[in-house]
Amino acid sequence: MLALEVKKRDTKETSDVLRNRGFMPAVLYGPKESSTAIAVNAHEFDRLWKEAGETTVIAIRGVGDEKETLIHDVQFHPVTDKPLHADFYVLEKGKKIRIKVPLVFAGISPAEKAGHIIVKALHEIEIEVPPAQLPRDLPVEISMLAGVGDHITAGQIKIPGSATLITNANEIVASVIEFREEKIEVPVAVAEGAAAAAVVGEVAEAAAPKEVAAETGKAPKKEKAAGKSE
Repeated sequence: MLALEVKKRDTKETSDVLRNRGFMPAVLYGPKESSTAIAVNAHEFDRLWKEAGETTVIAIRGVGDEKETLIHDVQFHPVTDKPLHADFYVLEKGKKIRIKVPLVFAGISPAEKAGHIIVKALHEIEIEVPPAQLPRDLPVEISMLAGVGDHITAGQIKIPGSATLITNANEIVASVIEFREEKIEVPVAVAEGAAAAAVVGEVAEAAAPKEVAAETGKAPKKEKAAGKSE
């Protein structure tokens, strides 16, 4: 289990002042835990967040008894993407937790090798599990997808023996659909318009000498007959 040292936060101290001292504001709460404002080392939290995510139990120390928690929510800076605030949810001892666990797709699908498309409909499933057996993620082996129509359901994903699946077992996680190349068809109206334009162009070109003569008042010169002198 990962651990994090925290301290109770003086709510009169602004978040900007706290961050300038290298700390990040956070809050601690739970079903049987009153909401407590805390401060955590910003560098330590950043490292912990990258390692733990939202599905790893973290022991919080420094505010009374040690508490088992999950990072429930994190707010990030819109430009730097650095964590600005975090919520720690305190777990009840001896109680299972209901949580959505991310799916990690692994393996090589024969269907994909054949040129078909793998549609990943779900990227997490919900389970109920004791905190001690909580997985950070769940693998989905897509090598079993061999042809069009093959699919994997939530019930086929391996979860800890102590866990209960909350997501509908028949819900499709990933499936194979046939790849079809789309043909670009020219609309009939456009094709007819192009043909009409070509005809108009030919007519205009044929009539050009007559139009020139009409404008100048002179008839176009006739070519000399072969073998005759002027």
